[in-house]
Amino acid sequence: MADQTLAPICAFDFTGGQSRPVADDWPGPTPGDSATFRWLHLDLGKPETRRWIEQNVPPIAASALLQAETRPRCDLLGEGLILNLRGVNLNPGSNIEDMVSLRMWILPNAVISSRTRRIWATDEIQRRASEGTGPATVGGFLAELLHGLSHRIELVSLELDDQTDGLEERALEGASALHDDLGALRLSVIKMRRFLHPQREALDALLRNESRLLDASEITELREAVNRTRRTIEELDATRDRLVAVQDQIASEQVRILGRNSFILSIVAAVFLPLGFLTGLFGVNIAGMPGTQSPLAFWFLVSGSLAIGLGIFLVFRALKWL
Repeated sequence: MADQTLAPICAFDFTGGQSRPVADDWPGPTPGDSATFRWLHLDLGKPETRRWIEQNVPPIAASALLQAETRPRCDLLGEGLILNLRGVNLNPGSNIEDMVSLRMWILPNAVISSRTRRIWATDEIQRRASEGTGPATVGGFLAELLHGLSHRIELVSLELDDQTDGLEERALEGASALHDDLGALRLSVIKMRRFLHPQREALDALLRNESRLLDASEITELREAVNRTRRTIEELDATRDRLVAVQDQIASEQVRILGRNSFILSIVAAVFLPLGFLTGLFGVNIAGMPGTQSPLAFWFLVSGSLAIGLGIFLVFRALKWL
């Protein structure tokens, strides 16, 4: 296929912790002479990417690399491993919790990865490779990648935890209009948990298949990355529970305020009920009403109404209703 040209995001061969770029126009998946493994990082937005994957990757693995929507997974396929992971979305103008997908086909001497949106953990490996250094083995590559993904997920989880602290303080201070902030924060936590739970399962599956691609030291590093993922999920679970508690507190405060206002309205109605009766009674326009001939009758009625209102108020105070 001399007439074809692949434009990967990056392509490197790694040997003993050193890297060199792959210069072939249409590189194969296997590393060059004396190289330990090859990493090809592909952009699914480029049309030649699909042709290259379909020509160089087994059909099932190719389908996994080309999928538009993915979930974290880890499945053995012959000599290779299908591994899909998620990272937080740090791209400008994007929501962090809308986690971006990294699709990988991993062989003992090659890592083929594809993505649609930028992933900062792979960018860091690419930066080091551009400087001539990098992981020595495929297992080392996976360990470095997982640490990069886990570190950024942890930072976002801590940020959500700090935002929850702020909401709790505002709720304790009786701040109003928390519903929008609370709803947005709960949605962020739910989205992250939705991807991190299957990611933990995928990483556990990767460790169970440790003998295929990883040595003892790499397994230890991967276990640390898995533990960080578990810890992040536990922190997100705790954050979710705290947000539920904040929402319950806000709902309880609203019920209390509503009950207090209803009680005040009931007291006001109780005070004005007899006064309304008096004004209604003396407001009828029929013959025989007392006081119609006395110029002081109106003031007697007002004084009596005030006395009745004051008496009801004192009774309510004595009963501790006020």
